[in-house]
Amino acid sequence: MSLPLFESVCDTLATVIDYLRFAASTFSAAPLYYGHGTDNAWDDAAALIIDTLKLPHTHFSTYQTAVLTQDERKRLYDAIVKRVEKRIPVPYLTNRAWFMDLPFYVDERVLIPRSPVAELIHEQLEPWLMPEQVTDILELCTGSACIAIALAKAFPWAHISAVDIDPGAIAVAERNIQDYDLTEMIALYQGDLFAPLPPTAKFQVIISNPPYVPIDAMQSLPEEYQHEPALALAAGEDGLHCVRTILHKALDYLSDDGILIVEVGLAEAALIQAYPELPFTWLEFANGGEGIFLLTAKALKASFQGENACQK
Repeated sequence: MSLPLFESVCDTLATVIDYLRFAASTFSAAPLYYGHGTDNAWDDAAALIIDTLKLPHTHFSTYQTAVLTQDERKRLYDAIVKRVEKRIPVPYLTNRAWFMDLPFYVDERVLIPRSPVAELIHEQLEPWLMPEQVTDILELCTGSACIAIALAKAFPWAHISAVDIDPGAIAVAERNIQDYDLTEMIALYQGDLFAPLPPTAKFQVIISNPPYVPIDAMQSLPEEYQHEPALALAAGEDGLHCVRTILHKALDYLSDDGILIVEVGLAEAALIQAYPELPFTWLEFANGGEGIFLLTAKALKASFQGENACQK
């Protein structure tokens, strides 16, 4: 789908609401996929316009009739064209994504935040742990660090360790951590899962949204997902490449009363088949979402009989 030149429509589009209506109509007519913070054309258009113009997400009625400058009109129009013609997700166009009602800088070095674990963090991991028990938390595959930062907000007395293998992701995570002034609270490590951590480190919580898309499924993902880093999505033939390591090494780093929370998405069925002995608790979310399991350290120890590895 190709859009007309900006010059042919700029005189008819003047206000914020003009561009919102135009963008929503254009998105609805295009074969777009929604799933990076929105689920429909109107909300996608609103996010694009509001975050491009750096406007507040509240009190829309107070500025919807504001007349835009020529520069603002051109920037919005160019972003709409990129969304439609290149299928670039809105958060990459605006460099802003939202997680737990917190804004984060994102670009194509990291996944766009969308995990339902936000709901679990909002509840401070209850009833699985009492909040005051939690003093040390580890997030593996941190990406933009949105989960680590949300955890720091939910547990301001705790120390957070965040790990990612990709130096590009580490740079984005570092920027977000600095933006929230959390460099003293969140320790950032570059490396492969547990490898860069001190060997004596112990955590009450290990949480991860690792790569879990099977290789064969990568090509069938909507075009929007092709803009995200393949390293953060693809996870071997069955989607369990990283999850296996996490399961086998978690006991070395979990405290005796600790819990492991991992999002496996498309790999849920393969995981259950590969580990029939593990008593996964599959978490349910009021706002939707699936494919996230919880295991206690005690359950892991009983199932693996204290071994650090269990090859399948």
